[in-house]
Amino acid sequence: MWGGQSQGRGLGLRLAVAGLAVGLIMVPFTLLLVVAKLPLNDLDRDVAERLHAYALANPGVTRVLVVWTDLFGPWPWRVAVAAFSAWLLYRGAPRLALWALTTVTVGGLLGLALKIVVARARPSLPDPVALAPGDSFPSGHAVNVTLGAGVIVLLLLPYLPRWGRRAAWAVAWFLVLSVAYTRIALGVHWVSDVVAGIVLGAAVIAATAAAFETWRREHGLRPAEPLEEGVEPDSARMTRERK
Repeated sequence: MWGGQSQGRGLGLRLAVAGLAVGLIMVPFTLLLVVAKLPLNDLDRDVAERLHAYALANPGVTRVLVVWTDLFGPWPWRVAVAAFSAWLLYRGAPRLALWALTTVTVGGLLGLALKIVVARARPSLPDPVALAPGDSFPSGHAVNVTLGAGVIVLLLLPYLPRWGRRAAWAVAWFLVLSVAYTRIALGVHWVSDVVAGIVLGAAVIAATAAAFETWRREHGLRPAEPLEEGVEPDSARMTRERK
């Protein structure tokens, strides 16, 4: 059903190119945002100061935020996607596993590359409640929670009823926004850092999902609506057939 090894290599190259194309668009955008000092920076400072004051006044809440940001940090999402991909390989869906792994890997590497290119300093606040290494823009947590939650939902959609699909997207967005909030509230990122991270993660998913859909159509598979059906709507049926 999936074709030979040459098709797999072609799909992998297409997914990687699609993801990297997002980086070529994001680099000038992020440089403009940070270097040109757009009005977002005023919002950054105001929100950072307000949330930092709240964090200092509410240490119990701050401890919960630290646990939440670690629980849904980059590595748990990478492990979750890798585990799901291993299950897909076991069930005979190597191209779907390739899509998931490529999306998370390319998106993560783009986030790291943008950090190096932009080299933006993290917030410097009195009496910090948390510390984080490296540069600030974009937020690695925001990038990876968007990638991880988005990829897993798109893999799960074929197995879920209509109401379950809506619930899955609601949970995914809650996780994305809550993790993004923890990074600002803990004083380790600016608002624009997490917004850029979410935008980058979503853009990479959109690019690789579009590349995967183009590949499907070229190989005679029916057109799909990824946001409604997942990137491979037939995966649930294929899994049942292999049991």
